[in-house]
Amino acid sequence: METTSTQPYLLRALYEWCGDNGLTPHIAVRVDETVQVPREFVQNGQIVLNIGFDATNGLKMGNDYIEFKARFGGVPRDIFIPVNRVLAIYARETGQGMAFPEASQEAEAGKMPGADGESEAPIAEKPQLRPVSPPGSGKDAGPDDEPPAPSGGRPSLRIVK
Repeated sequence: METTSTQPYLLRALYEWCGDNGLTPHIAVRVDETVQVPREFVQNGQIVLNIGFDATNGLKMGNDYIEFKARFGGVPRDIFIPVNRVLAIYARETGQGMAFPEASQEAEAGKMPGADGESEAPIAEKPQLRPVSPPGSGKDAGPDDEPPAPSGGRPSLRIVK
């Protein structure tokens, strides 16, 4: 049985929680061609938006999209965000909230791996870190070996202006 995504329900719940506690809800959004936001405020393919009551007009948080009007530099703009582009929702004052995994392009296109009867590709094993001996010791340290003690004097901070 296929169910709907929990993300829009969680977004609405956390938005309401922020309002009930006098906090300001913000969302972080991954911007692509499906997102309608002021592009001049996009940094590294993302934008953070205040979706609080005082910052938006006509906020609609549906199962598929979030839309509202907001002012940017005094200029009113229409904002349209597909729910699956929201990376996180959080309270500005406390940082409390929830992050969402980015949907894969296959999932966004409605194609789940293995859904057509073919087996999924094997998952590659994650790289593992292991301690190593200092250069010149001739062997790698095993998992039970103690790392070498730091050499030198006491660490200090330097103020740079």
